[in-house]
Amino acid sequence: MTGCTSLPVVIVTGLSGGGKASILRALEDVGYEAVDNPPLTMLEEMIARGDHKLAVGIDARTRGFDAAGVLDTIARLRTNPALRVQLVYAWANESTLLRRYTETRRRHPLAPQGVVSDGIAAEIALTESLREHADLVVDTSGLPIANLRRLIERHFGAGADQAQMIVSLVSFAYPRGLPREADLVFDARFLRNPHYDPILRPKTGMDPDVGAYVEADPDFVNFFARIAELIELVLPRFVQEGKKYATITIGCTGGRHRSVHLIEKLANHLTSRAAALSARQGNDTDWRVFVTHRELARDGEVDAFLMDRPVARRDETDIDKAAHALSVQAQEA
Repeated sequence: MTGCTSLPVVIVTGLSGGGKASILRALEDVGYEAVDNPPLTMLEEMIARGDHKLAVGIDARTRGFDAAGVLDTIARLRTNPALRVQLVYAWANESTLLRRYTETRRRHPLAPQGVVSDGIAAEIALTESLREHADLVVDTSGLPIANLRRLIERHFGAGADQAQMIVSLVSFAYPRGLPREADLVFDARFLRNPHYDPILRPKTGMDPDVGAYVEADPDFVNFFARIAELIELVLPRFVQEGKKYATITIGCTGGRHRSVHLIEKLANHLTSRAAALSARQGNDTDWRVFVTHRELARDGEVDAFLMDRPVARRDETDIDKAAHALSVQAQEA
């Protein structure tokens, strides 16, 4: 047994082609011993006898695979105080899975002689309960391998405090679909849209003048205050419930302006609140905040997609200055 009070165990499951193997390799890189597809009947004994951080891959190819059986095994393992067991579910959308099977020319385990899409549908149904009970759901559809590795390092690496809940703040575009891992979703599409300003259109919500434009909407202050109030209410309850990960998302039409600015502002707000609580209580808060801008990443603006960025980068005073300049311009007009 290691020097930790409890031995970390990560069970990785999900859809075939969804990225399970990549996650297992990333866990190996941060010090886990990885075992892929052991017989389900051996899983409990193998984990109970372990003396090192362990990552285990389980999916539809596993001998004796049964989702209910996997969940029952995890429930029994979690009664052992010497173990800290987490379930990770990896998936990708159908078009991505079909492309991956075409590129690798592999057969789907649930459709060896049939249509791959039928096998995907069958596996989604077979593993749905595992996705619902997973501690962490990872959508690898548009996630580069390097960023997947950073995500795993953030959650399970040496610097990760397993006692703290990880709060992921994600901006997104509604036309590209809701983030499947979202616990809370807010819609910013009613706010004034910088897309229609030719000067602001090529910029993003990380630019101060875009933020000032969005905040000039008469309902912005009330909207943001209510979001912050709700999140400050639910985060402590999530911690009490034992959640290890919480994903809060804000969407707009393009995922470049309004939602990005709101996520940045919310990150600043929550990290400031966390610092104040830590100072008052004399210890760390129960959660850590990370920022992801999904559409900026998909559009190749890599600098905005730092999976390990725990705080917003921009000083709020820049927004105040830009807002003041907008106010002066409006008065002069």
